[in-house]
Amino acid sequence: MKVFISADIEGTAGITAWDEAKKGQPEYLEFREYMTDELVAACEGARAAGAKEVVVKDAHSTARNLILSKLPAYVNVIRGWSGHPDEMMFGIDKSFSAALYVGYHSKAGADANPLAHTLSGSVSRLLINGEVASEFTLNSLCAARYNVPSVFLAGDAGMCAEAETEVPGIVTAATSQGFGPATKSLVPAAAVGAIREGVERALSGHYEMRLPKLPQSFELVVEYTSPTDAYKWSWYPGMEHVAPRMLRLRAAEYFEIQRAIRFIV
Repeated sequence: MKVFISADIEGTAGITAWDEAKKGQPEYLEFREYMTDELVAACEGARAAGAKEVVVKDAHSTARNLILSKLPAYVNVIRGWSGHPDEMMFGIDKSFSAALYVGYHSKAGADANPLAHTLSGSVSRLLINGEVASEFTLNSLCAARYNVPSVFLAGDAGMCAEAETEVPGIVTAATSQGFGPATKSLVPAAAVGAIREGVERALSGHYEMRLPKLPQSFELVVEYTSPTDAYKWSWYPGMEHVAPRMLRLRAAEYFEIQRAIRFIV
């Protein structure tokens, strides 16, 4: 068994404000530890379920957040941004048995997490084939492009509920729930326990069919918070500037959607 883990921070237990997720802020150091502890718990759960190899993509902001000295010796970690369209999933390929997601958060416009967003603050909504997408939506489709099932997600309760709808059978661990700018959260020790147990359970059963459906064609719609961003990126090849803040791209292959997102978001 070979497992890929994409690790974000805004869905980590306890996070409530952006200062806790931004490198250079005093609060970040504490929550960087919690992000790392949740990731380690996922690694331990995968190992207990029989994983022989675990590859982790640090997928938040600078992609240099995890405290490497805390990671188990059997883990390989991918840091920084290569520029590849797989972005938060860079490093995954057809050789992996399963994909896991830790620290994931709700999409832009959702009220389940004070830090809800999709990729960047310039996006108010991002839609795939008419459905508003989260980062998990984009990344689980990326995994599916390699025929890798998405079997576990830890993050805010809203994100967990969406993941369960998009990938039936996925195991989730809800770490927090948003109430406007406030959160109700598990404490770190409880989150670590829930993640370790959840990952082991997710990888111990028949998880091979936990794949989101890849349609035969794709439509990407990006609604920006500013019309100037829409104008600027409307020059991407094949892009339609359908409204002052809205762009649209149609493609036969999901990779073409990923490639566009890489440049216009």
